[in-house]
Amino acid sequence: MAALSGKLTKNLVRTLGPGRHGDGSGLYLVVDPSGARRWIVRVTVKGQRNREGKPLRTDFGLGGADVVTLNEARDRALEYRRLAKQSINPRYNGRQEIPCFEEIARQVHIERLPTWKNPKHGQQWINTLAEYAFPKIGRLPVSEVGQPEVLQVLLPVWTEKHETAKRLAQRIKAVLDVPKSKGFRDGENPVTTIRDARVLPTVKQKVQHHKAMRWQDVPAFYAELATKDAMAAKALMFTCLTASRTSEVLQARWKEFDFDEHLWTIPAERMKADKEHRVPLTPEMIAILEPLKALRSEVVFEGQKRHKPMSNMAMLMLLRRMKVEGITVHGFRSAFRDWASEQPNVPREIAELSLAHTVGNEVERAYARSDLLEKRRALMRAWSGFVQCGLVADG
Repeated sequence: MAALSGKLTKNLVRTLGPGRHGDGSGLYLVVDPSGARRWIVRVTVKGQRNREGKPLRTDFGLGGADVVTLNEARDRALEYRRLAKQSINPRYNGRQEIPCFEEIARQVHIERLPTWKNPKHGQQWINTLAEYAFPKIGRLPVSEVGQPEVLQVLLPVWTEKHETAKRLAQRIKAVLDVPKSKGFRDGENPVTTIRDARVLPTVKQKVQHHKAMRWQDVPAFYAELATKDAMAAKALMFTCLTASRTSEVLQARWKEFDFDEHLWTIPAERMKADKEHRVPLTPEMIAILEPLKALRSEVVFEGQKRHKPMSNMAMLMLLRRMKVEGITVHGFRSAFRDWASEQPNVPREIAELSLAHTVGNEVERAYARSDLLEKRRALMRAWSGFVQCGLVADG
C-alpha cells in the first residue's frame, strides 16, 4: 500500500505496507517486510560536506513507530532539522534523552550499509539483532545495557547456535561502542569484559570439512567432465584447475584476465580475506576460456540470463547428474591441497597461497610482501598436467 500524497495520518502509520513513506520535511516512516515500523529523518547539515564534497545529508533513526507516535516523530524531526540549520550535526548532539539500544543499532545499520559487499550482508546484520537482542534489550537506554543484560541475550543461543551467538556478540559490541564515544556510556564495553572474564561456557565444535574427491581420482573424473558441453561443465573444469572457490569462478569478469601475462586477478572485494588474489593461468585453463570469448558476455561463465553468472548451485547439480555423490565443488580445493602435500619439494606456504589462504602470523605476514607468483605458477602447471593427463611430478 503506497502512502498518500501529503502528511501521514495515525491510520496510515498503522496500515501502510513495506517501503519508505514520506510525511514531508525529511520525515519518513520505514516499514520492513517483517512489518516492523520505525521513523527516520533525513537532514542536510548546513556548511558541512561529505568526502565527495557534496552537502552532508544523513538519515537518523527516531525510534520504532510502536513506541514513538507520529506527533513525537514530527517533534524530534523538527529538532534535528533545527540543529542542522545551525550547522550542528544532530548525531546525538543537542539531545537530552538517552537513546535506546534498538535506536542506536538501527542508526549503526544505516551508517554501515555502504560498507557491506552486498545488501544481503547488511540485512543479516540487523536481522540477527532484531531476532535475539531487540526483544530483550532493544528498549533499554544504552546506558543501562551492562554485562547481565548482554548475557541475557547471549546465553540462550551460545551453545545451541554458537556461530550465530559469536556474530551476535560482535554486533552488540559494535552498537555499544558508538554511544560510549558520544558520552552516553561509561566504562568498558560489556561484551569485551565478558570475553576477557570468560564468563560464557566453552563450546567445543567439530570442524565440518567439505567432502572431497580423492586426488588420485580427479583425472578420471576430469576426463568425463571434459565430454560435457554445458556451461556448468566448463566452470567446474576451470574450478578444478584453479582450485578456486565457487563464487570466485562464477562471478569472474573478463576484465579480470590478462592473457598476455597469463594472469587472473581477483579483486579484493570478491575474496574471502578481502585481499586481491592473483591466479596464474596455465595453457589448460586458457583452453577453457578462449572459446567462451565468442559469447561476448560481461561474465565469463554466463547463466541463463544475458550478462548474468550462472547459479551457485549449477556445478553441484552437474555433479549430481553425473552420479558423483557425496562430493562438493568446494572439495576440489581439498583435493588440490592433498595432492600438493604429496608432491616433492612443494613448500606448505606455496600450496596455501595458491588457495588464497592466510599464511603465518601477523608479524610474518608483515614481512612477506610477495605472493610468490612464479613458484605458484610452476605448481599450478604441475596440477593442471596431473588433472588433465594424470602426469605425476618426478620425485
